Amino acid sequence: MREFKLPSGEIAVIPEEWFAQYSNLLQFTESGKQLRLKKYHIGLVNDFSNSDLATVTMDRKLQKLADFEEIEEFDVPKAFNGILRPYQKAGYDWFHFLKKYNFGGCLADDMGLGKTVQTLALMQKIKEDKQEEGIHTTSLIIMPTSLVYNWLNEARKFAPKLKIHVHTGSFRNKDVERFTAYDIVFTTYGICRVDIESLKTFYFNYIILDESQNIKNPSSKSFKAVKALKSKHKLILSGTPVENTVNDLWTQMSFINPGLLGSQSLFYSEFVIPIEKKKDEEKAARLQALIKPFVLRRTKSQVATELPPKTENLFYCQMSEEQKEYYEKIKSEYRNVLLLNLEDGSFKKSQFQVLQGLTKLRQIANHPQMIDDGYEGDSGKFENVIHTLENVLSRGHKVLVFSQFVKHLDIYRQYFNSTNVPYSYLDGATSKRGEVVKKFQSDKD
Repeated sequence: MREFKLPSGEIAVIPEEWFAQYSNLLQFTESGKQLRLKKYHIGLVNDFSNSDLATVTMDRKLQKLADFEEIEEFDVPKAFNGILRPYQKAGYDWFHFLKKYNFGGCLADDMGLGKTVQTLALMQKIKEDKQEEGIHTTSLIIMPTSLVYNWLNEARKFAPKLKIHVHTGSFRNKDVERFTAYDIVFTTYGICRVDIESLKTFYFNYIILDESQNIKNPSSKSFKAVKALKSKHKLILSGTPVENTVNDLWTQMSFINPGLLGSQSLFYSEFVIPIEKKKDEEKAARLQALIKPFVLRRTKSQVATELPPKTENLFYCQMSEEQKEYYEKIKSEYRNVLLLNLEDGSFKKSQFQVLQGLTKLRQIANHPQMIDDGYEGDSGKFENVIHTLENVLSRGHKVLVFSQFVKHLDIYRQYFNSTNVPYSYLDGATSKRGEVVKKFQSDKD
């Protein structure tokens, strides 16, 4: 118990537990005679309303945000060229609820669950609603360079009525007034950093960050750039909003709902250190309460009944006799060298040779031709893969073949060329990657 002398002379006795319970709450309140929190702190208020230490009043409509199931449904846009799965429709409705109350949100669905599709449905609906009002708005979507083509392709497929401008490339027009002719502008984090002085003069309807973990570093130029942008609404998309540390959350939440997690130093001392260093479950629960209303995450396992089944098979391949003989030969050569180094005391300098030897053995296990163009024998793994490909292709299916080694892919290319099997090819040196992907997706052969 703590005792305090009141102006009347009376002594007020306050339980110690109240200080522990409300210490975090006070750090987020605004000054005044009453404790006033920002609307972003709805999760924190809801958490305290469950205790018997205080009376909490909250807008009934805002209370719905804490109970996702009660969010009202919204019509899918008329020009949306697709069907949203039930969980995608729920995400689309959630976007609308956030918009209604001018909250920012983080869609953190697992990769492959359609974050792009849900976002495009929202953009198309906004276009249609604004057209009825006789208003036009422009939104900005920022993404890694590697995702520009995918966004463009998905937009053409699901929302072909959206007018989209791709603001990338060395010869891009930097006049932002041109954006008013478009519904959406696609750009990259790199371009945003470079063009921030012009971009920050334009007022967007939405600013949406895809793969928002790109701004997780508060001292990065990317975070400083996106914070300087102006918009009415903000959303972030990421399957992994927390990559390495709880601290990754601060920048992303601060972008969509400024002040939600307090200052950077407060967040670090009140949440990051207790959660990561002390494994404080109470602090973790409090953080969860703060961000829960603004983060929607569904995993593949949670929506499994709405997804087509996925099958994974692991095949073990035996090396052919010639391949095995070649493998043992190279292994013996490296072993003999290492034994000599061990005898003369130079083994500590052999790390590079060890790594080189292991890499060569891995390559031989794939196909000896990867290290020896003159090898004329076969490969057990290669034969197994070809056999599997023939079975799958004979049923009219398409196949993706991945390898860490470009040389390995070259061996398959040679086989496809010799047997007239049509294919598309991508590696790090491929130019016009978008055209290659489009051909693979659209060409029936």
